[in-house]
Amino acid sequence: MTVSLPLVFVLGVIAWAAIKFLGVRLWVAAVIALFGFWLSHTGLAPSVESGTRSGVDAVNGTHD
Repeated sequence: MTVSLPLVFVLGVIAWAAIKFLGVRLWVAAVIALFGFWLSHTGLAPSVESGTRSGVDAVNGTHD
């Protein structure tokens, strides 16, 4: 059985767990989210996306 989850949902669950169980402050999570938002508008965005896709493919065992 294959389950497909959006990456943003998985990251949201990880962020919620970090705030709830690890004691990460909410403002720290907000700063990290803002950093990601601003990073997406720079020239590094294609490299980040490519690296993320490669990592997800490696975890999923997808081979092109």
